[in-house]
Amino acid sequence: MLLKSRGIVLNALKYNDETLIAQVLTEEVGYRTFSVRISRGRKTRSAHIFFFPLSLVELTWDEKPNARLVSPKTVSTSSPLVSLPLEPPKVTIAMFLGEFLNCALRSEPSSPDLFSYLYNSVLWLDAQDKRYANFHLVFLLRLTKFLGFFPERPLYIPGGYFDLQTASYTQFRPPHNDYLEPREAQLIPTLLRMRYENMHLFHFSGAERNHFLSVINDFYRIHIPNFPELKSLAVLRDFYDGMKGF
Repeated sequence: MLLKSRGIVLNALKYNDETLIAQVLTEEVGYRTFSVRISRGRKTRSAHIFFFPLSLVELTWDEKPNARLVSPKTVSTSSPLVSLPLEPPKVTIAMFLGEFLNCALRSEPSSPDLFSYLYNSVLWLDAQDKRYANFHLVFLLRLTKFLGFFPERPLYIPGGYFDLQTASYTQFRPPHNDYLEPREAQLIPTLLRMRYENMHLFHFSGAERNHFLSVINDFYRIHIPNFPELKSLAVLRDFYDGMKGF
């Protein structure tokens, strides 16, 4: 069956001189892995430019049940990105989020709401020229809404612990290691108030952002089976350690 769909590129690796393997979240059928031929011809050699992390594409392919790899018949840009592929801070964020999503969404069924959230978030980031240093924190926290483990306005308990397994506060130390101490737990309501529109009002140091990111990453690892260590996480941490903000 021939399908046509918008897609968000999550990851792409050169398999050999003629083939690129790309993981793409498609609007129509969800997560798919594509085998993309890279010809040496002048017109087709540039096909790889469509497959950088978080690029927005449109593809057509022959959908085959249970196929591990499919080859697109056509690939084009769905919405051109102006700054995201070029500006170092955004490139670093895109590399991290691409790897993160590639691990988090492999088993997720097709969801129009999830795809719309991701697609519009990429466009929002691309359009910003400043004040987006908290983007990845807001992005990942809001993503949990679509994955089923968003902490729905947990009732804050002064001096309480935050249980990462249940996403709730408790007066007593949980009987496991997946929790935040009271000093850290009191920051959860602050993080949950952040939106793209207001996140520039929340001022954090690079070290603080990295700490929040570690907490969010742990939260995902608890709720998504076999969630791996991410190679790009260290790159993003190093980047923020060296930045005063942007």
